[in-house]
Amino acid sequence: MVENADGTTEESATARSGPGSPARRAFEAFAALLDGPLTGLAPWIVLAVLEGPGRLVLAAGVALAISVLFLAVDLARGRSLKLLGVVDVVFFGGLVALHFALSPAGQDWMETWIGEIANVTLFLIAVGSMAVRRPFTLQYAREEVDEQYWADPQFLRVNQVITGAWALAFLVAAVVGFVGDAVLSDSDNMWTAWVLPTAAIVCALQFTQWYSDVARARGAGTTPPEPVPGWLDLLAPLTTWLVPIGIVTLVLDGAPTWVGIAFIVAGVASDIVLRNKETSTEVAA
Repeated sequence: MVENADGTTEESATARSGPGSPARRAFEAFAALLDGPLTGLAPWIVLAVLEGPGRLVLAAGVALAISVLFLAVDLARGRSLKLLGVVDVVFFGGLVALHFALSPAGQDWMETWIGEIANVTLFLIAVGSMAVRRPFTLQYAREEVDEQYWADPQFLRVNQVITGAWALAFLVAAVVGFVGDAVLSDSDNMWTAWVLPTAAIVCALQFTQWYSDVARARGAGTTPPEPVPGWLDLLAPLTTWLVPIGIVTLVLDGAPTWVGIAFIVAGVASDIVLRNKETSTEVAA
């Protein structure tokens, strides 16, 4: 239950919708989105999806609108001002202004390298926040736990690790984007522009959830002890992405046919193996 600035709570404000109503479920899903670091990263993901030849100002404009919306809604809910949210507004507002200030040649250069610029910016934000011992995920995590735990060294360490995972994802996305633009001279290469950067973000998202669950289980102190998620809990959701990657590879002809088929087979096989291991573990327990 979160108290708003006017003294009401999110629970009471939506109670009349019923605990299982579509409106309540939609509200909880939206609130969960706003309460996680994905809120601050959403505009960057939108930029990556929309940007392309002649579309930079459109992509930056949409990302700016989303940044302002999320920042305003967060403040209206009585949430704290987030570093990443402020950076979003400043970065995309500046990007829109810069686009109109550049010459056509400058706009072309920016369109080519904006993916790398964005990912390097995020990498520097993540590493910088870790260096000053204020990992950017810390602000989001504090709104999910009691204030008594905020000064706990373990709480800081967990967020340092999670922020480090995001920093690695941003670095991977920047490097593969550079390979596509500078080495392959192909900004629309399926692997360097879409598959690998997306895979890095998906891995960071899954690791965030998994590691948070691990830390919570280890510090739960419940009787009987809360089970600590294992590596299967981390890997199993990630293997489900192998099948879509294989299908996209076949549809877009992004690699030889056997590569797409191999991804699909590997996805199905790994899912079956991991599920069987998970079932065996549960039976043994």
